[in-house]
Amino acid sequence: MDQDPINALTVDVEDYYQVESFTDVVPREKWAGWAPRIDRNTDKILSLFDERGVYGTFFILGWVAERNPQIVRRIADAGHEIACHSYGHHLIQNQTQAEFRADLIRAKRLIEDQSGQRVIGYRAPTYSITPRTLWALDILIEEGFQYDSSIFPIYHDRYGMPGAERFPHLIRTVSGEIVEFPPSTLRLAGQNIPLAGGGYFRIMPYRFFSWGVRRINRTEQQSAIFMVHAWEVDEDQPRISGTWLNVWRHRNNLSRTLPRLQRLLSDFNFAPMRDLLRHPKCYFKQQGDLHTQYPVSAVMD
Repeated sequence: MDQDPINALTVDVEDYYQVESFTDVVPREKWAGWAPRIDRNTDKILSLFDERGVYGTFFILGWVAERNPQIVRRIADAGHEIACHSYGHHLIQNQTQAEFRADLIRAKRLIEDQSGQRVIGYRAPTYSITPRTLWALDILIEEGFQYDSSIFPIYHDRYGMPGAERFPHLIRTVSGEIVEFPPSTLRLAGQNIPLAGGGYFRIMPYRFFSWGVRRINRTEQQSAIFMVHAWEVDEDQPRISGTWLNVWRHRNNLSRTLPRLQRLLSDFNFAPMRDLLRHPKCYFKQQGDLHTQYPVSAVMD
């Protein structure tokens, strides 16, 4: 296992009522009326990481950080990387470029002030950098971000760019350069199968998931990008009403998240995103000029 590539261990720090699936039931203006569970759930993850001696990247929602500064400090004091998950968890396609920039700056300044760390990484809510919102990469570069982890190379009803590069790569835009860490996929029968954690980690059999990560590491000699939401270690969270599919996606196998995560940390090498940026074995494919790959209307619409 020592010769395997290091994998990125990441956590999206948001509460159970802030997921996109429930925005019709729990609009943002009513978030403050829900009982928060983010503190205890983040502590569960921090305790597990400390027990296993691993460090990760925590993509923190600015709204959560503003109301729970102690969480940000505990994550930073434990030696983990602090990164940005936006302020208000808005899908990028529902924002203007000015609104996206304002949300980004607000969140970045807030979590930098609270953590004492420079924030260089970003993950969009619901992986919402798509062909319609590639302009967001220019804004990320202009605001000092060095990497992004939002372009998911799959087909999905809410997100995805199935033709995008599967592994870490360098993207050039008119504003400069940024490294993209795509959430992991497994290439089978000509299709990209999601293997990025989150609901996929809870729904897939662990044996298949771990086989896929091992294949990425050993056959393709690449790093896997793994993610878990803080609310996914909380099987006792309140039930939110919604469509059958949304409730199933959110709640299915919540009780299995923590035990499976314990196994995963024993089976593979993990580190924060920032370590992958610096690791001598981490190879970033040169993607080329993004604006020559996609029509200008698609990039700037």
